[in-house]
Amino acid sequence: MSKKSDVPITENSKVRSFSGAATLTSTPDREPNGDSQSLDPGAAAKRLLEADDAQHKGDPEPPAYSVTGRLGRYGLPALRYLLQTEVHTYAFSFAANALLSFFPFYVLLLTITRRFFHSLDMYNIMLEVIRLYLPSNQDFVIRNLQFLASVKGRGQLLSFVMLLITSTGVFLPLEVALNSVWGFKKNRSYLRNLVVSLGLAFTCGVLALASVALTAKNLKYLGFLASDHTLVLRSAEFVALKITAIVPGIAIYFLIYWLLPNGRVPVRAVLPAAITMGLLTEAAKYLFTLVLPWLNFQDVYGPFSVSVTLMMWSYTTGMLLLLGAYLSAAKHSDRMQARRQDDDAS
Repeated sequence: MSKKSDVPITENSKVRSFSGAATLTSTPDREPNGDSQSLDPGAAAKRLLEADDAQHKGDPEPPAYSVTGRLGRYGLPALRYLLQTEVHTYAFSFAANALLSFFPFYVLLLTITRRFFHSLDMYNIMLEVIRLYLPSNQDFVIRNLQFLASVKGRGQLLSFVMLLITSTGVFLPLEVALNSVWGFKKNRSYLRNLVVSLGLAFTCGVLALASVALTAKNLKYLGFLASDHTLVLRSAEFVALKITAIVPGIAIYFLIYWLLPNGRVPVRAVLPAAITMGLLTEAAKYLFTLVLPWLNFQDVYGPFSVSVTLMMWSYTTGMLLLLGAYLSAAKHSDRMQARRQDDDAS
């Protein structure tokens, strides 16, 4: 699927824009299949950028601002955007549905890695990726996910049905928010949004499985090459797992920014924002973890503190996602204005 890069933002438009986990210890029954070259996360992005640059060859770039200039040009307007009531409404709606989607999504992924791929290495890596994603209560959540994925019966089927329902709830408010940021007047119908949401949910699952499969294969070779160097091996495992957690996240940000708006969005306008927000989300997770003890969710919500923590983290992620969308649209608006000025001057 591809998109053209003609975006309806005019010059006068307003842009509203691996540690003690409960893992299984065994060798896999078989290696994950697939050509590692086809799983290269940078190849697709490079092709997209080349195609996008070819369409805009010779376009002028907006003026280069200093740090203070960028703050004034983008920072303060972005802060005002984040303070709008509807932005918080979109973020909370995203957070609520993301919480409802979290358990079904990972139950299905754990089930697939264990029962279809028959790979305990992939299963353990998936658990570590979940651990790296969660800001707190990792052992409790992972233990329950393992239990749900191990029970044969209707659990997996119900997880699939719930994912079909909640995925729309995740992406529907995001579409409305992104359309507003880019100035697209018309939202998709509910059925069209359902199709796009299911496609994005399926793609997220494929990205996660592909990244985990590639990491499992690489860690197997690293274990063979560095079997006598425990510190080197552990360091390599940590880096590989971090990449497995961050790269799919960046890819998901990019797909949301590029495909979810109901209009044509250029690749080069949203790819830098996806990379920046993916890295910023990882940094925000550590900050969120440091702040958690002062929030006292356990004292206020008791046994429901885990759900509240996950929802607040999803809300934070939603705000970061919308921030990236706003900044990408604002930067693209400046680029279009520079193009017009260049056309006028010629």
